Amino acid sequence: MFDKGDCLVEVLPYIKKFYSKNMVIKYGGSAMIDPKLREIFSKDVSLLKYVGINPIVVHGGGPEIGETLNKLHIESKFYKGLRITDEGTMEVVVMVLAGKVNKEIVLQINKSGGKAVGVSGVDAQIIKAKKKLVEDVDLGLVGDVEGVNPDILLHLSQNGYIPVVAPIGFDELGRRYNINADSVASAVAISLKAEKLIFLTDTDGVLDKNGNLISSIHINEIESLINNGTIGGGMIPKVLSAKDAVESGVKKVHIINGTKPHSLLEEIFTLEGVGTQIYGED
Repeated sequence: MFDKGDCLVEVLPYIKKFYSKNMVIKYGGSAMIDPKLREIFSKDVSLLKYVGINPIVVHGGGPEIGETLNKLHIESKFYKGLRITDEGTMEVVVMVLAGKVNKEIVLQINKSGGKAVGVSGVDAQIIKAKKKLVEDVDLGLVGDVEGVNPDILLHLSQNGYIPVVAPIGFDELGRRYNINADSVASAVAISLKAEKLIFLTDTDGVLDKNGNLISSIHINEIESLINNGTIGGGMIPKVLSAKDAVESGVKKVHIINGTKPHSLLEEIFTLEGVGTQIYGED
């Protein structure tokens, strides 16, 4: 018989362990689209804050950008999964990410009892960016993270708020850049010396060639897993972002299935976890 009391007692050591720690959560996939999952995520993030953990949410929004571009009859062009971003497309990116998507997440968290504040990387000079350069094509206003100023994120977290960050950066000339949200989440986690970086995806984590979950991966294994095809497609940038984070001081990175209700809480508050953890030296 399930004992709720035992369950609560098991959670207490994790609350104590992670009290006042920063945890960066990359929010994306179906967990952002399905209304019920959005509600569950917002309640879970609010709960983390109430028990003394400091969640910082970094979100994507590719499908919403594409949908808005279609409505405006602006063609979407991609190169190796990256959206080619001209001036007109960048206006839509800012409108959708920093406006519509960001504020919807903030509103949902606030409805769930949290106190969320939405920012983009342009606010308070959080994300300094540089143009992303590739050999074959000009990507336009697609950027890489050059640096993160976490001061406003720390200020918000320390005063009871949940920062929600849209992945837009700026350069020294005032140009805005569309940046991969996984990369932004990793850079923010590094700047905050986060206890954990958690990626919400639509899969259980990293799977082996038989479709079974790989529960733990040391950063030294990542290159071989990519080379032999175990890690492929959209999982590659997530795992490489995780590797960068761990090498730069983030204690652990977790890739979990955001389509499963309360997976975020299960990953943080249970010994077994529910996804793939990526680690360096314990």
